[in-house]
Amino acid sequence: MAKPLEGVRVLDLSHVIAGPLASFYLAQLGAEVIKVEPPLAGEVLRSMRDGADTDTPTGFAAINAGKQSLALDIRTREGAELLRGLAADADVFIENFRPGVVSRYGLDHASIRAVRPDIVYCSISGFGQRGDWSQRGAYDHVVQALTGMMMMSGEGDDAPPIKVGFPVVDVAVGMLAALAIVSSLHRRSREGAGQYIDASMVQASLMLMYPNACACLSDGTPTRRVGNRGYTGSPAADTYRCADGWLAVAANTPAQFRRLAGVLGIEALCDDARALDLAAFNAPNGFVVPNDRGYVADRLRQAFAAHSAMRLEAQLAQAGVPAARVRKLEEFLHEADASGCVSLPDHRFRQGGREVRTHGIGFVFDQDGGPTAAGAPSLGQGGKAVLLRAGLDGRRIAELERAGILRTAAEAPEPLAS
Repeated sequence: MAKPLEGVRVLDLSHVIAGPLASFYLAQLGAEVIKVEPPLAGEVLRSMRDGADTDTPTGFAAINAGKQSLALDIRTREGAELLRGLAADADVFIENFRPGVVSRYGLDHASIRAVRPDIVYCSISGFGQRGDWSQRGAYDHVVQALTGMMMMSGEGDDAPPIKVGFPVVDVAVGMLAALAIVSSLHRRSREGAGQYIDASMVQASLMLMYPNACACLSDGTPTRRVGNRGYTGSPAADTYRCADGWLAVAANTPAQFRRLAGVLGIEALCDDARALDLAAFNAPNGFVVPNDRGYVADRLRQAFAAHSAMRLEAQLAQAGVPAARVRKLEEFLHEADASGCVSLPDHRFRQGGREVRTHGIGFVFDQDGGPTAAGAPSLGQGGKAVLLRAGLDGRRIAELERAGILRTAAEAPEPLAS
């Protein structure tokens, strides 16, 4: 079966996570992605190898699988000219340098559009292409701090800020950029017009906090630090310490609260006017509204502390109350492997003599042609084939290599493991 983006060619000048994740989605959906990176050592994520003797460490390989590497110095006149020539046959162009950097080399949107008028051009940056802060550098945790995300985590106004424990903004802007690119390709197929996309980490961060940002903009609603409590505000949508660990529970509706109370043996709480707004609790629809939140929380804390989180998770699931014992990532992945409790795709590819394993890209198609077979390229791997196809002969490629403008590697990507 064919993949959805087969026939789409992407030139990707991006580095680290956000841009490479966007092009990774395109590659996994069938596009031909040519990763353009410096010829001396490649992009910076290749260096995060934890002592392993490889230029494709797992962190790099995971988001660059299925791509080709064109190790080309775009800072040179010859390198930039060569890339503009390749852009004439490209459908998508991605860069995530600070605004204005690529224009120094004639690789900005206007320059690329001059050789490919219907190009879909995506710029990814920290603060967007315009505005006083557009030239500022940005990293994930810095944007989390700036946009208020850090101050939505944790408890109490006096507690220190807490970042999300992984580069959530980088990942989000990569996903949003991929969505924008795919939608622009669809528009181009319908109308024949290209597109310029300005994707920023700030926009992605606000999108992750979309309901809160809308409430603030529309109604002036301030944000509150809710710790591990659920979004609805129900006193039983929280995370509680049990006898053998922690349990997150979401008893948002009165029906769910009644079932939870039954499992915990505190049914009397459902008729306690001190604890709950009984009119709201007995209404046909709505959420649980506490009269004395501290009192309800204390009763729940006492009840949870006397139970096993592992047993409660199973009991509450059977009763129709969403709940999960708090796990580490590795614990969940091992459990999913051993039990099949969640159906996840299992993709594996060979990478430098080892196996890299993933659970896919977040969704499954009935007809997607299967996982992309190739791992991540070594620096320059696939670049010579790209240039030969573009009309350069072997002598010219050798000249560029001798001049330090280009670096190639002849070996082919390793096939997907069975």
